[in-house]
Amino acid sequence: MAKIKLREIAFCRSGDKGDTCNLGLVPYDESNYELMKDQVTVERVRERFGDLVKGEIQRYELPGIKCLNFVLNSSLGGGVSRSLSLDLHGKAYASLLHGLEVEN
Repeated sequence: MAKIKLREIAFCRSGDKGDTCNLGLVPYDESNYELMKDQVTVERVRERFGDLVKGEIQRYELPGIKCLNFVLNSSLGGGVSRSLSLDLHGKAYASLLHGLEVEN
C-alpha cells in the first residue's frame, strides 16, 4: 500500500473554546471514512501533536455524516486571553493533522 498525506483524502477544520482545540475531519469521498476510522486514531493524533497537547484527546465518530471529531484538551496554552502563542485559536492545527500519513 502507498502512503499518502491525510490532506489528499480529507478536509480538516479547527476551532477553539478556551484551552481546547476541536478538529473536524471530513473525507472528500465518503468511501474513505472507514480508512480514516481505522488509521486516524487518538494515539496517532497524540503522536502527531506531541507536546502541544497537555490533556486528553477524545475522538468522536459521526457515521451519519461520515466525519471524525477530535477534541484536544489543554492544547492552546491557556486559551486566547491567556496564551502568548502565535496561533491563539488553533487554526494551524488542521494543517498539522493534514500532514499525517495514512496507507491508501
